Amino acid sequence: MIAAQELQADFYQEGHSLLSDTDLEDHEGRNGKLAKGKGKKSIGEKLKGSEVRGRVNGHHQENDMENLSLFEIVRLGKSATQSVVDDWIESYKTDRDSALLELINFFIHCSGCKGTVSFEMFRNMQNSEIIRKMTEEFDEDSGDYPLAMAGPAWKKFKTNLCEFIATLVRQCQYSIIYDEYMMDTLISLLTGLSDSQVRAFRHTSTLAAMKMMTALVNVALNLSINLDNTQRQYETERNKSIGKRANERLELLLQKRKELQENQDEIENMMNAIFKGVFIHRYRDVIAEIRVVCIEEIGMWMKMYSEAFLNDSYLKYVGWTMYDKQGEVRLKCLTALQGLYYSRELNARLELFTSRFKDRIVSMTLDKEYDVAVQAIKLLTLVLQSSDEVLMAEDCESVYHLVYSAHRPVAVAAGEFLYKKLFSHHGPEDEGRPRRGRQCLNANLIRTTVLFFLESELHEHGAYLVDSLWDCASELLKDWESMISLLLDEPFPGEEALSDAQEVALIEIMFCAVRQTCECHPPIGRGTGKRVLTAKEKKTQLDDRTKITETFAVALPLLLAKYSMDPEKVTNLLQFPRYFDLEIYTTGRLEKHLDALLRQVRDVVEKHTDTDVLEACSMTFQALCNDEFTIYNRVDLVRSQMLDEQIDKFHRLLEDFLLEGEEPDEDDTYQVLSTLKRITAFHNAHDLTKWDLFTSNYRLLNSGLQNGDMPEQIVAHALQCTHYVILWHLAKVSEGSASKDDMVLLRRQVRAFCLMCQRYLNSMSTAVKEQAFTILCDALLIFSYQIVASGREILEPLVFSPDASLQSELLNFILDHVFVEQDEDGSTDDEAGKIEALHRRRNLLAAFCKLIIFNVVEMKTGADVFKQYMRYYTDYGDIIKETMSKARQIDKIQCAKTLILSLQQLFNEMLSDLGCNFDRSTSAFCGIKELARRFALTFGLDQLKTREAIAMLHKDGIEFAFKEPSPQGEGGPPLNLAFLDILSEFSSKLLRQDKKTVHVYLERFMTFQMALQRDDCWLPLISYRNSLQAGADDDTLSVISGMSRSSARSRRGKPPAASKRKLPDEDSSCSSSDVSMWVNRVQTVPHSPVMMSSPHIVSTVLRDAKKLRPEQGYIGVYSMSNEAQHTPLQQPHQHMDYNSQVAWMMAQKQQQERANLQYGKMRGHIQHTIRRGSGLMEDDEEPIVEDVMMSSEERLDDLNEGMDFDTMDIDLPPSKNRRERSELKQDYFDPSSIMDDSVLNVSMF
Repeated sequence: MIAAQELQADFYQEGHSLLSDTDLEDHEGRNGKLAKGKGKKSIGEKLKGSEVRGRVNGHHQENDMENLSLFEIVRLGKSATQSVVDDWIESYKTDRDSALLELINFFIHCSGCKGTVSFEMFRNMQNSEIIRKMTEEFDEDSGDYPLAMAGPAWKKFKTNLCEFIATLVRQCQYSIIYDEYMMDTLISLLTGLSDSQVRAFRHTSTLAAMKMMTALVNVALNLSINLDNTQRQYETERNKSIGKRANERLELLLQKRKELQENQDEIENMMNAIFKGVFIHRYRDVIAEIRVVCIEEIGMWMKMYSEAFLNDSYLKYVGWTMYDKQGEVRLKCLTALQGLYYSRELNARLELFTSRFKDRIVSMTLDKEYDVAVQAIKLLTLVLQSSDEVLMAEDCESVYHLVYSAHRPVAVAAGEFLYKKLFSHHGPEDEGRPRRGRQCLNANLIRTTVLFFLESELHEHGAYLVDSLWDCASELLKDWESMISLLLDEPFPGEEALSDAQEVALIEIMFCAVRQTCECHPPIGRGTGKRVLTAKEKKTQLDDRTKITETFAVALPLLLAKYSMDPEKVTNLLQFPRYFDLEIYTTGRLEKHLDALLRQVRDVVEKHTDTDVLEACSMTFQALCNDEFTIYNRVDLVRSQMLDEQIDKFHRLLEDFLLEGEEPDEDDTYQVLSTLKRITAFHNAHDLTKWDLFTSNYRLLNSGLQNGDMPEQIVAHALQCTHYVILWHLAKVSEGSASKDDMVLLRRQVRAFCLMCQRYLNSMSTAVKEQAFTILCDALLIFSYQIVASGREILEPLVFSPDASLQSELLNFILDHVFVEQDEDGSTDDEAGKIEALHRRRNLLAAFCKLIIFNVVEMKTGADVFKQYMRYYTDYGDIIKETMSKARQIDKIQCAKTLILSLQQLFNEMLSDLGCNFDRSTSAFCGIKELARRFALTFGLDQLKTREAIAMLHKDGIEFAFKEPSPQGEGGPPLNLAFLDILSEFSSKLLRQDKKTVHVYLERFMTFQMALQRDDCWLPLISYRNSLQAGADDDTLSVISGMSRSSARSRRGKPPAASKRKLPDEDSSCSSSDVSMWVNRVQTVPHSPVMMSSPHIVSTVLRDAKKLRPEQGYIGVYSMSNEAQHTPLQQPHQHMDYNSQVAWMMAQKQQQERANLQYGKMRGHIQHTIRRGSGLMEDDEEPIVEDVMMSSEERLDDLNEGMDFDTMDIDLPPSKNRRERSELKQDYFDPSSIMDDSVLNVSMF
């Protein structure tokens, strides 16, 4: 045997199990014929044959293992794969035909085929005939097969199958693999199966062939290594002097080299056969899973045996497949290439491929599949590591901006690319830099980060940039000392100082890094939520927070003192204390730095009037005023002194400001406004109720209403401050410790404040009106009936419900200020201003919609909002749709009545604009009809849940349609009759029995003359009646649908009967009487005489159409509903007058004509079903047999470029089973069917 120990050692390195000794016995019989045994034992019998074999994996096997097939043993996975393979090898040496037949049946059964190849078939039939026979016996009742089935058991089976094939080739590599029988038979079988039109055969055989190819590549690699070693030993021995040369050893080495070369040639022939017979065709299969298998394995071949496979002749297949339309295939291409680019030794062979497909890889960073984009960026990172010159500047820039992506894996991958490109290169000059300060290496990298942040014109989100770099550059981002040094220290001679924009960017990056460190989760929009930290992460978090406190407790007062006049910088700096560990101030003896911080914050409050700065100061005091720490008294004292000064100042200024007869100057106005801004900002986070700010603000607001000259900013902040006063008062009352007087006072304040806001809705200032509207909606929501929920009945006196006038005023405000066009708004011309204005309008609409959702206002007020759904779908579609959904959850019937009311309002508006003689093809009418269709879609597919709501919707619609008389006088259509055309959009949502009930209700409003009209003006009535009768004729539809259902065969098998959902019919528990209750409860409406109920066909389709004599009437053919039979106007047949009989005869004739037409359609349907019964597949089922390849007019001639072997000819004639396959297309290659258009322009190497 050749180099057995070397090969075993190599396989140990690959992680395979021990080799079997059964392959090492027949050293001379590699090419000889093995003797045939008289019988064959199954694998199960062999496992039971001895005590040693009776224990597999250390466990005794059950008695039923003796009858298990090889497929069942591998599927169960209870036996060690190597022992199963060893037993099969012993069986093969005893009787190779029987053993090979068992292996063939193993692959057949792995495909899910229930058929079995018999010994006679194996001896007398070709592979193509066997495959055709197995195709005929394939189980057509189910499209599932082992590789496509879900669940851990079948996933394990796939792993066991791959391991079995790899072990089989490995254990047979010394003798059996070269006997020119087993491998030739298996390769021929798998090649034929892979060309089958049955997906299960094709998928399973392709996987098996690719895994076999991988195992053969491993064998070829070891043979190549042994051949090189043998050649080197031979050269060494031959170069020795004649006296020292061993001729016998030279002969042995020559013989060994010859034998190794022969073995390698045979292995290469096998690999060529598999590659040309399977891979070349299946890497472009119609099934994505098969293409994935091919690309995954070729990546392994190029990585394992790069000398043979890592060249352009094989790389081109991966390059072409990167244009695949399926994301999983593109993903597998990228992961295969990553394994190649990761090795620096292989990079030199990828230069041509990189230059050819680099643009495609760069474009895949914007792939619609996020997983593909992530792997594309990682691949570019590996390319960047191999050579800086490959990627151009524009290629890198296309990746840079992805650090701002909302998808975190993409952003993190782009952050790593950015870090490798900009921060990982250190020159010789960097070695002598200090570790800290402005001159350190990190300081230079921080400057680079700031410059990149400023040059990113697409985004201004520092938190996203920090999060993207966090995984690869957290140490850099946590270098607080270097950042502080860049901000506080003076620049060295010759060093360029930071500009103002760079300082702003650095402070923002520094704050974002502090927040990321303390919160340990991505910013908003990049994560699903906070994750649970491990013990190690919690410890790191605490250590980092301690370091942040110790560092910034000293530096923050200095930074505030330096940048106290810059609002943008101060706003970010004031947020740092929120992440401090306040205990450090005491344990670290840092009280003096706390006092300095409080002085700086108080100084900022005095200097600034910007709302963002003041709110940041307020949040700083809130963070520091924590009564759990000893510093609370110190901070609370400073806060109280500051607030006392501001409120006393406000009261003094207010008295002077409200003096009668004096016009306040600009200075007084500024003082009042600035003081009110400070108080409002602090009242948001601090309880200021002890200063009684409600009275002062109410006086200010009342004066503004009386005089009408109050500055809008003062009014807006006074409204906001008063709102805070009421909320803080409510918080104290909710604690349960408030007195009755406090409750009465709060009740009065709430009502007075709501009235004040209502009066300000008519203000001249848009800002004031929007502020008043928003605050009023919030107040109404807070003090609605829901305030008493969760056991808070004590707050019931505070409930405040808006009256009808207030609801109308709120609705009118929405219609006047929200549902306006961009051009009508006119508030701004620039794009950013328009976006901001749209954002404000969306907030206003959302505030009002919350009142609808929580039943604060009547749901019918939502009709004016719902009717704008289509017109303003782009701006407010999501808000209106969510409001409709929530409203339906509250009350389905009332929501349906609101929807139909909105359609009625639009219809009335259209009549006002176009008049009663409008054309139903106008855009206005079509728009209403489209809106009705959209409304119908929102009811979903479950008709039982929305049954009563839909019925009530039709009831209101019918009443509206016949409400107004005809403007043309008697005999003309009602004014709103065209509304029935809109109402018909909801007919499909009615159950079958409910359609009858609605039809009966419709006929109450109809006269005899209406039923006979056929003019265009009556078409809405005709179409609506038809929509109600469609599906209501049980016999016609049940016959047709029943025949189609009985003739259709399901691939997936029949589900349990209990799991089938059936719509209730007349005999079901949900009878139509439940829905028809509203018919009996309907109020008396004056209308024309009631028409008798329309008859329904009961058996016309089952008999020949025949003419009925007038004296037969309708008794024998039509069945009357109970309600129609009890109608006073309906008389027995013999008492009918002549006109009534004529009318019924005409109606009867029309019904017969409809029945005959339906009968003809049914016969055509049945004949079509019979004609196609012998065809390929029925329309109702998914075909098992598929087009293996996509069609094309010609094959690409250059596919086989660089291939120096012949293509195997697989003789697979057309199938002749009961399902003719001749209609299937030939195995031609059409890249456009699975690849993007851009791949068609890809040239060969």
